Amino acid sequence: MSERTFFLGESKSRVTATIRDVEAQTSAELVVAVKHTSGGYRDVDFLAGFAVSFAILSALLFLPVPFAVTAMPVDVVVGFLLGTLFTANAPPVRRLLLARRRREAAVRAAACVSFVDRGISRTKGRNGILIFVSTFERHVEVIADIGIDPPALGDSWRIAVAAMREAVSSLDFDRFVEALRSLGPTLGAAMPHAEDDVNELPDEVEE
Repeated sequence: MSERTFFLGESKSRVTATIRDVEAQTSAELVVAVKHTSGGYRDVDFLAGFAVSFAILSALLFLPVPFAVTAMPVDVVVGFLLGTLFTANAPPVRRLLLARRRREAAVRAAACVSFVDRGISRTKGRNGILIFVSTFERHVEVIADIGIDPPALGDSWRIAVAAMREAVSSLDFDRFVEALRSLGPTLGAAMPHAEDDVNELPDEVEE
């Protein structure tokens, strides 16, 4: 599958249906957000541009071929621009130049901002959960409000979160939906659904 799969209308509908299925078992409130990227990473593009321009400058200086000295500055600048633009528009290359730790930190920061901006902490029982998917970074960040104690949910919670991360890492949308659905029994056992539960957060996938 590709990143595009996560943004298709049909895919969003499947996630929405899965959220409703999970929430029918628990009083917890799930919100799923899907983003193309969580960071700008412009410095990586500039670094690639610098590497290309340095390679061009080295070739101009040391290759046993005559070059016009007056054209050298233009060649170096063009090399920098080409390297920068290529990296900015080639996600696999850009991702390769980024350390995994930095990518995950960017997703975590974006997820925290999203958690606040979407008002997930405003539920009556402080029982909101944000599942934040960032496809460029191939990572999922899960943030639970203070009314939920993830360690107390046990191994099934950790397994479900790990499964979602593995699915997004490989862009396997079907596995992601299955892992999301597996949260139902886990949350239901700790926080069962009550008849008077009110759906306070949107079930639709947000971008």
